[in-house]
Amino acid sequence: MQTDDRIRRARPADVPAIVDLVHGLAEYERASEECHLTADQLTTALFGSTSAVFCHVALADEEIVGCAIWFLSFSTWRGVHGIYLEDLFVRPSQRGSGLGKALLTALAQECVTNDYERLEWSVLDWNTPAIDFYKSLGATPQTEWPTYRLTDEALAKVAFAPLDG
Repeated sequence: MQTDDRIRRARPADVPAIVDLVHGLAEYERASEECHLTADQLTTALFGSTSAVFCHVALADEEIVGCAIWFLSFSTWRGVHGIYLEDLFVRPSQRGSGLGKALLTALAQECVTNDYERLEWSVLDWNTPAIDFYKSLGATPQTEWPTYRLTDEALAKVAFAPLDG
């Protein structure tokens, strides 16, 4: 497998730049008000004693301009782990440079090297440039499996709901 020297695993010193990228992604996705990630939170998630989150960064002129934040998933049907890509973001000024593809290639290589059988992610239905990019790589939408989410009040309501009904 060929590696791209513009891509590497994140280091603790990269955290402020990665947090900035995540906030940039939230702005791009029209959800800035929902993004509350702090450097302390990300440091713990990536490098804490119980970390279960991983990150690759993309570099241009030694500056971090993109990231892929991911974690392991598990398929009971396949019986092995996979990778769930939580965030993929490349600064607008660097789009078209191949960094997005290089980040996905690095994750695909993680899968192949570790015998993980899936690389999955979600994309907003209005994000046509991303959808077109993913399809150009051979990715297919999983429309038969819509995502459901509990957060905030709904999450608390279910967590504390009586178990008798």
